[in-house]
Amino acid sequence: MGASNEDGSRYTLPEVGYVRQRQLITIIPFSAATLWRKVAAKTFPAPVKLSENVTAWRVEDVRAWMATVG
Repeated sequence: MGASNEDGSRYTLPEVGYVRQRQLITIIPFSAATLWRKVAAKTFPAPVKLSENVTAWRVEDVRAWMATVG
């Protein structure tokens, strides 16, 4: 799955690592508000707090979720 970045380039999930909300919502068909509602409802993986101001999702968790929704 991939989507276009603001500059028109394609964004895809890396194989491993972390992805921030901005990149994540270019790939999944959710708004930021829907993403956080799904996290709260535990129907989407919870993010990891990497520092005081940095929250990101483990790519492995996102890929596993994507595999369950088709």
